[in-house]
Amino acid sequence: MSGHQFLNPVGLAPARGFSHGALPGEGRTLYIAGQTGHHEDMTLDDGLVEQFARACQSVAMVITAAGGDATDLVSMTIFTTDVPGYRESLGPIGEAYRQVFGRHFPPMALIGVAELFDPKAKVELVCTAVV
Repeated sequence: MSGHQFLNPVGLAPARGFSHGALPGEGRTLYIAGQTGHHEDMTLDDGLVEQFARACQSVAMVITAAGGDATDLVSMTIFTTDVPGYRESLGPIGEAYRQVFGRHFPPMALIGVAELFDPKAKVELVCTAVV
């Protein structure tokens, strides 16, 4: 388990599924390139939830390759081409997230974009971990 401290000060809006701040424990900072829902053979599932789940798995694989654990994640920025679909799928998206990261909720941001590099991609995760 990481030594990271997540901060949710009184006076801010309730943090549900994320934290307002992260004070990382000791370790090396790992910057993770944007991870989409692509499989190793470059195929993509059609659905937003399925792509998000695969992107989370990819992030965890990078952290593991660096010698860390999924709970070493300290920040996640989510880019999506479908903000309304993301809102409508919060339950399944949260479940897909917890299957990889458990109840570990670092600071997160959701940003709507017109398009990602692969026009079929619906989500891309840019993350930082401290391993």
